[in-house]
Amino acid sequence: MKFTYNQDEAFETDFEFGKLTVSGNEEKGFRPFQLMVSSIAVCSASVLRKVLTKQRMVVHDIQVEADVTRDPARANRLSAIKLHYVIQGDGLTEEKVEKAVQLAAKNCPMAQTVSDTVAITETFELH
Repeated sequence: MKFTYNQDEAFETDFEFGKLTVSGNEEKGFRPFQLMVSSIAVCSASVLRKVLTKQRMVVHDIQVEADVTRDPARANRLSAIKLHYVIQGDGLTEEKVEKAVQLAAKNCPMAQTVSDTVAITETFELH
């Protein structure tokens, strides 16, 4: 990846899907922490969906909400992320989904990358 400063308080790069603009000013682009949290949340939810599907559970919809805690005393770094999944499907049970959430947490590369420094907790509800 190559990022280029665009003289408008932002860096840009091009991907196959399109242009990504990153800036500390959210009026100019995505903020770095937003991208990091998005990567962790979406990776975790994607892995969870794959685990549920492999375990033959029918998932119609899955949403993930991310509640972020930052530490202003330590350069405003991310200190905790609470992920909450809202899952709709057929034949889902609390016990099976709980096991799937635990398995998925161990297999999300983005979450595992920061697991020693960011406390990630996961909860879910079934609809």
